[in-house]
Amino acid sequence: MSTTSREVHLIERPDGLPTEGQFRIVETEVADPTEGEVLVRNVYMSVDPAMRPPLTNGQTPLDKTMGAGAIGKVIASGHSDFEEGKYVQHRFGFREYFVSDGNGLSVLDPTLGPLTCYLHVFGGTGFTAYGGLLEVGQLKDGENVFVSAAAGAVGSVACQIAKIKDCYVIGSAGSDEKCEWLKEIGVDAAINYKKEPIRKSLKAAATNGIDVYFDNVGGDHLDAALPRMNLLGRIPICGMISAYNNFGSISDGVTMLANMIYGRITMRGFVAPDFMHVREQFLADMGQWVSDGRMQYRETILEGIENAPKALIGLFTGLNIGKMLVKLSDE
Repeated sequence: MSTTSREVHLIERPDGLPTEGQFRIVETEVADPTEGEVLVRNVYMSVDPAMRPPLTNGQTPLDKTMGAGAIGKVIASGHSDFEEGKYVQHRFGFREYFVSDGNGLSVLDPTLGPLTCYLHVFGGTGFTAYGGLLEVGQLKDGENVFVSAAAGAVGSVACQIAKIKDCYVIGSAGSDEKCEWLKEIGVDAAINYKKEPIRKSLKAAATNGIDVYFDNVGGDHLDAALPRMNLLGRIPICGMISAYNNFGSISDGVTMLANMIYGRITMRGFVAPDFMHVREQFLADMGQWVSDGRMQYRETILEGIENAPKALIGLFTGLNIGKMLVKLSDE
């Protein structure tokens, strides 16, 4: 016996913004699990900007199933650690079904909140914002914070953590709708960078300077932030989405780096495994913040595996507010 599944393959490496024609939906047959294996039906999968560079640089193989963070349900089990009916989190997204020996699967405790939250506020994007801001950025209560791509899954959490810490928060986003949502979650100044020059707007908003710039964009946003940084300012570099569709992920020129010298500014790139030692504290804090309403979130959910390429491309065309997800089946 077997189960018919569909999965997404990359069939051509993009040069610039990807197109849906560079992906293919492939139908496969997934065998029933044997002893020590489980059959998982994926329910939701995550789509993230960091997936873009590997499409071009060769890390994502051609004509093979693409990987992504996902949540699935065990529908048949021959493995003692994974009971039928349990939800599991893993990195085997971009497919509807798969068989696993358990490696790479972790059973979810669904009591913290809705299932989708494990792919953002309780998951990698929430943890990235938490550790990047508090561990790398060393945020102090009452400071002045600027967050770029502030309406995205990482940026919106970073903004709200800064507000929980009684900070003055500036956020940039690419539409009036996104800026309105930023104001709803407490952001003090929301800049639509597509309507007004980021350098001029940031100067007007940051009247008391910037202590921490949480950078998701790079390029012109980083260049605009550097002259506004206060003495001993910190810039945790989370991403450079402005460059991800450029060949070699080459950013627009940053011309204001001299401000780092006399401002004694620290700029540091990071990835989430850098601060795994605060994982338990993150889950405790985030659980409390969501429970008491201090942490809000938005989700953009496309339905069906056939819309996974559209979801990925949409991250770079402004399609999403908050976390971009693809729903593959009912819970």
